[in-house]
Amino acid sequence: MRALHHPDVEDLRLAAVLSALADPVRLRIVAELARSGGIVCGQFDVPVSMSTLSHHLKVLREAGVLRVIPQGSYRTHQLRTDDMERRFPGVLGSITRAIGAA
Repeated sequence: MRALHHPDVEDLRLAAVLSALADPVRLRIVAELARSGGIVCGQFDVPVSMSTLSHHLKVLREAGVLRVIPQGSYRTHQLRTDDMERRFPGVLGSITRAIGAA
């Protein structure tokens, strides 16, 4: 399995994070992750194809909102809650509360 790039905390940009969260499907993904703590790619409950889901997950990962953790032949997705809080205090928590996930 190919290693995926995750931006360092210092490289996270608020504009990229907010842009990634501007899509309703990505907000739904973030809500599911906030409630569950971590989800394997095929387990998301979103009304899109797997290829579209993969695109949305890539956008969130590249913005620094989530981390992909390889576990055998699966990949688990988790919010980077601690990293986001360190870089942008209160932002992710405010968003998850606003969308009813916290």
